[in-house]
Amino acid sequence: MIEQSADQRIICVQNLMKTMNPEQKDRYSRHINLSDIGEQGQQRLLDSTALMVGLGGLGSPAAMYLAAAGVGRLIFADFDVVEISNLQRQIAHNTDRTGELKSHSARTTCLAINPDIQIDTIDEVLDAESLEQLVPQCNVVLEGSDNFPTRFAVNEACVKHSVPLVSGAAIRFDGQVSVFAGHKADAPCYRCLYSGDSDTADTCAQTGVLSPIVGIIGTIQAAEAIKVLAGFGKTLEGRLLMLDGLSMDWQEIKLAKNPKCPVCSAAKN
Repeated sequence: MIEQSADQRIICVQNLMKTMNPEQKDRYSRHINLSDIGEQGQQRLLDSTALMVGLGGLGSPAAMYLAAAGVGRLIFADFDVVEISNLQRQIAHNTDRTGELKSHSARTTCLAINPDIQIDTIDEVLDAESLEQLVPQCNVVLEGSDNFPTRFAVNEACVKHSVPLVSGAAIRFDGQVSVFAGHKADAPCYRCLYSGDSDTADTCAQTGVLSPIVGIIGTIQAAEAIKVLAGFGKTLEGRLLMLDGLSMDWQEIKLAKNPKCPVCSAAKN
């Protein structure tokens, strides 16, 4: 079992006073039937808040699975609009929504899957000030943007407020995913992996990407977030999982905390 945060323990106590209605028990019955989740774990999901940064190729499947799984409140943050070139891989959107904000389009898709949840949208660029307001409201953050400044800012806010970060990336035929908990004394944060010397990253628009690759990585992000929220299994904390889609080979690298990391080495543990 993974270690539960203080927030998760509070949710666990609150769960004892709540029960799902019959419709919810039916909707989430396949989770409830899993002994590692059960009614208590499903109730934790219903009582949780997840922030999704980016509703593109990674965020689309992750958001749809979190909605289907019954994460009670989702916050979708994306200032971009749907373009026809997105539709090759960004499955939360469709042709009729070209020109619509991605956060709104994804909200429509996810509420059609599960109207039992709450979805809020943020339609502007996230900066340090907005993250300072958003991240403390969340039990987990999923990051699927395509630029280092956003990734670094999200990571710093997660470390500061002791919120687990599920980070994914995909380009060409390759993908990678991990869970970062840099607020812990023995766990690395995202900046332990990337020094921050570069403020740019290759994007799918520049180099291309095989459409199912982002779906695979985004789906793993959703699975890891559900494990974090419901408190079961072993997450990818301290491990980087990498996919070579050309050969369909997986590789795992163990990650260590960087004692000179400018973000988490100074964090209070």
